[in-house]
Amino acid sequence: MITRLQPPEWAEPKGYANGILARGDLLFVGGQIGWNAQQHFESDDFVAQTRQTLQNIMAVLKAGGAGPEHMVRMTWYIVDRVEYSTRLKEIGAVYREVMGRNFPAMTCVQVAALIETQAKVEIEVTAVLAG
Repeated sequence: MITRLQPPEWAEPKGYANGILARGDLLFVGGQIGWNAQQHFESDDFVAQTRQTLQNIMAVLKAGGAGPEHMVRMTWYIVDRVEYSTRLKEIGAVYREVMGRNFPAMTCVQVAALIETQAKVEIEVTAVLAG
């Protein structure tokens, strides 16, 4: 069971939830980056890597018997907050294309670098399957 938490006096968030209350089995998706199943980057474009990263997350969720509707927490690590901010509409469109309108509690952090030097984004997810 997953319940979205929204304090009544707060402005409605766009593309994320302020909080999630969940009960069930936990599924943790380790940090995924924008390479394909053979661990090769097909693009250096930020939005293309974001799409592939989200598709990789979907594959792991599916392997655990879950889908995007089970996500309760998502943490984004990006190497360029300016590119993220200026391309937010494109990122939002790609997100909805892959994940639908499932918006967990989210955090986005700019980091100095990621372990894979070609990676521009890394995302980790926690999901809860109703028990």
